[in-house]
Amino acid sequence: MPRIHCLNNISKKGTDRLPEGYELTDELANANGVLVRSAQMHDTAFPESLLAIARAGAGVNNIPLDRCAEEGIVVFNTPGANANAVKELVLCGMLLASRGIVDGVVWCRENADDENIAKSVEKAKKAFAGREILGKKLGVIGLGAIGALVANAAIELGMEVYGYDPYVSVDAAWRLSNAVKHVTNLDDICSECDYITIHVPAMDSTKGMIGEHEIELMKSDAVFLNFSRNTLVDESAMVRALEADQLGRYVTDFANPTIMGAKNTIILPHLGASTAEAEENCAVMAVNQLVDFIDNGNIVNSVNFPACSLGALRPVGQRITLIHRNTPGVINGVTDAIAQHGHNLANIVSKARGDFAYTIIDIDDEVGEDALEKLSAREGIVRVRIL
Repeated sequence: MPRIHCLNNISKKGTDRLPEGYELTDELANANGVLVRSAQMHDTAFPESLLAIARAGAGVNNIPLDRCAEEGIVVFNTPGANANAVKELVLCGMLLASRGIVDGVVWCRENADDENIAKSVEKAKKAFAGREILGKKLGVIGLGAIGALVANAAIELGMEVYGYDPYVSVDAAWRLSNAVKHVTNLDDICSECDYITIHVPAMDSTKGMIGEHEIELMKSDAVFLNFSRNTLVDESAMVRALEADQLGRYVTDFANPTIMGAKNTIILPHLGASTAEAEENCAVMAVNQLVDFIDNGNIVNSVNFPACSLGALRPVGQRITLIHRNTPGVINGVTDAIAQHGHNLANIVSKARGDFAYTIIDIDDEVGEDALEKLSAREGIVRVRIL
């Protein structure tokens, strides 16, 4: 009976999708799967029983991906499940930064006791005048699930949209409106656009992607929006530019000591995916991926192993799944050993990603009781399961 441990509160709409025979457990020590949102796992010791971790969200910087790979634990995320929630907040951020909405709300609250408020408003409102986004240039850095939605929505709002993503996938390209202009140089986005929004994953290669050079290129009234991760932006350089009136506004979803109190900022308390719909979507997607892996051995949307699938288990025979080193000879050795024991290989698929690979093998009969131990002992094998 597979046991699933939740490290955070996971939407019941997701956990209700666990099939009959699964159970939720309060103990990590005997869990086969983990569902997590933001809980920090870098110092967590994982039991041998743990097969997979499913993050109900896109970011996985709270999970030790390399250690999980070494221990044969597959880590999933849910790309796109919260994309609409983030898209809507990005559009909100653009409007907040374009008009004096935030300052106007504060003024109204501060003057709540003014008996002549209607007249006072007419005098005060010119201090909160702004500009429209219609016809303005929006630069979208990163054209994945969220970036594509933002770009398409901005086109519908009458903006001129430029997209930058040197690694854009074919699927992502198909999702984009043909009105989005593709740019191959980040500097062009920074120097030409009135609004710039970033939607790339937080990795070593993207840390500080928007630094002093990029900020200096921006227009003095430009608005930069960050609803991805604060590490993507050199916020010390951002603060210097804001204080010197070299940039119009910085809108960020990540409150931290560097940016708090800085001039011309709109800082939100990490609200990007904080909608009931997004939490439900992420939970459902995480559970579905976790169950498919535990029951069928298929990997979809893993962040530390390659995508690899043979569909549902066949009604006959068995399925062998192997997590192994991406080194020559490992698979040949395994398939030869299986064939030498008289088993027919009905289907096989093997995919590699970096230092590791994953292989699924369907056989027409059943392997002996000692097969798991023998396969696990082979050089280069990290984990074997027989389903």
